[in-house]
This record gives sequence, structure tokens and C-alpha cells, in this order.
Amino acid sequence: MADESPKRSPLIDTSVPHSARIWNYWLGGKDNYPVDREAGDQYLRVYPGIVNIARNGRQFLRRSVRYLAGEAGVRQFLDCGTGLPTADNTHEVAQRVAPDSHIVYVDHDPLVLEQAKDLLTSTPEGATSYIQADLNDPAEILGLASGGLDLDRPVALLFMGVLGHVDRYEDALSIVRTLMAGLAPGSYLALYDSTDADAALNQAQQEYDDTGAVPYRLRKPEQIKAYFDGLDVAEPGVVACEDWRPETQTPGGSPRTSTLCGVGRKP
Repeated sequence: MADESPKRSPLIDTSVPHSARIWNYWLGGKDNYPVDREAGDQYLRVYPGIVNIARNGRQFLRRSVRYLAGEAGVRQFLDCGTGLPTADNTHEVAQRVAPDSHIVYVDHDPLVLEQAKDLLTSTPEGATSYIQADLNDPAEILGLASGGLDLDRPVALLFMGVLGHVDRYEDALSIVRTLMAGLAPGSYLALYDSTDADAALNQAQQEYDDTGAVPYRLRKPEQIKAYFDGLDVAEPGVVACEDWRPETQTPGGSPRTSTLCGVGRKP
């Protein structure tokens, strides 16, 4: 079989698996290399449910952004930890609902920088931009984002499966709170992340971390819920991704995953 990997840039290290490329592989994309597919397959052998986590997380992004742009009336989105472009990116979902939506993507990864041009599309009424910033520097993110967003008006802050890349939970919590503090009242937080409640998932994640790739920290359920402290959490609350406003009922129920997600409004 021909290798359908993307053309390699000098910026991209293909000797070590990369979480964004592995996620892309699990979602059926082509922006990955043999080392990523090998690591992804190894993860699957220990925890096949990771594909359901990837897909349910993507579906939560679609549903939550539709809710924010529609029912909540948000017109500005700050998507931190963008990852690789795939089907139904934040700007595509938001601008289908509200063409005048403005979206700023944030990432610090050279691979994502290389692919950023694929994100920079927009409706004529709206705008899409990309900034390079470190998740660990929320002040820098706010400063750069202010070039594309009006921070005196409500903004939806998105963290879709990325906060586990912050090694210490206290630092991850501080990042969320600092960014929310810099946004106007009426802003929203939307996020999902995997928990440490499943032993097989913990084993698969540890084996992945041992490959030398950037590790991902699984959090306790109560830690993920604490990201929403002080916010008015939309129904149905902080729940598994498959339970957040599902559009259809799957016969026999959706596959259960060790993830939690939610949407909360800043008073």
C-alpha cells in the first residue's frame, strides 16, 4: 500500500509519535506518519475505546459550538489547542450558524503552524485568524487574541481535549481561570477531557507516554468539574461527551467513554 502521509516539513519530527497526528489518525485523517499510526495502533490494542473518545469529543465540539453560536448568541470564539484541521472545525460550525462569527485559533505546535493555512478560511461576514502562543502563558494568549476579538464583548473559550498536556493540574486550573478572568461577563467556557476512571485507559496512556511523546495527564472527574467553578453551567451539566445534548438516540445507547464535558457561562 502506498504511504499517504503528508509531505514532511523540516519543522516536523517524524521519529517520535505526535498526539495531534495520532488523534488525526483515529479520526480517519491523513495528516500522520508511520510512527503515529504504530503508536495509535498500540494504544488501540490496550484500549480500543480511544476511537470512541476521539469521535465523541469531536461531536461534542460540533454540538457545543452550534449551541454557543445559536441558542447562546455568541459571535466570538477563542479555540485553544487547535490541533490539526479536520472536518467541521470551529469556524466552519460557528459560521454555518452565524456567518458573522469571529474565530481565533491558538496553538504552539510547529506541525499545526505548518497546517494553519488550511484553517484560515472564513465567510465574508466573519473572520478567522490564527495565533502562535503557549498554553502556559495565558496573558500572552489574551494579548494576541485581542487583535482578532473584542474582549469587551462575550467570547466562547474552548479547550477540546488539550488541558491534559499541562503537566500539573494546578497550572491547568490557573490557565482556565486566568483566561476566563480576562473575558467579558457573558463569556462561556466549553471543554472536554478524559478522566482517570478507567484502568485500561490509564494503562494505554502510560504506555503512550513511555514512547517519549509529549505526555497527557488524565484527571480525576472532580478536577474536570472544578474548571467550571463560579460559572453557570448549561444543562445537562458536566457529563460524559455522549450525554451532552445528543442529537440522536443510538439503539442500545452510545458507547460509554471516560470523558467529561460541559459548557458554562461567566455571570
